[in-house]
Amino acid sequence: MPMLPLRLHPGDDLRLRLEQAVGAAGWPGAFVVSGIGSLTVAVLRYAGAEQTTRIHADLELLSLAGSISADGAHLHAVVADAQGRVLGGHLCCGSLVRTTAEILLAPVPAEQRLSRAHDAATGHSELQIG
Repeated sequence: MPMLPLRLHPGDDLRLRLEQAVGAAGWPGAFVVSGIGSLTVAVLRYAGAEQTTRIHADLELLSLAGSISADGAHLHAVVADAQGRVLGGHLCCGSLVRTTAEILLAPVPAEQRLSRAHDAATGHSELQIG
């Protein structure tokens, strides 16, 4: 299975660039296999929260995971500040790369498609694999 390694640059919007990369590759969707790097801004939505939290600091991106489809991305990130405090949550647009982000994406097979649809059981837009 072909994979797509990416190196993002200072100022890149992490989530937006990943969505763009999957679209440019012509893939029906992808999963993040690995993601590390650093951020100057992390925009996270914590579990159960309605609003996002914007963190402005030198942050290490310790881990990135999730899925990307034509309907958008569902990404979770773990970051650490200069004191080693760790925070994590749903990664939102506006999270900006500080020095680099090294990401490995794996496509879903061409005959499948990732999408998102409202799930009555959860009340959220959830992953559909078709």
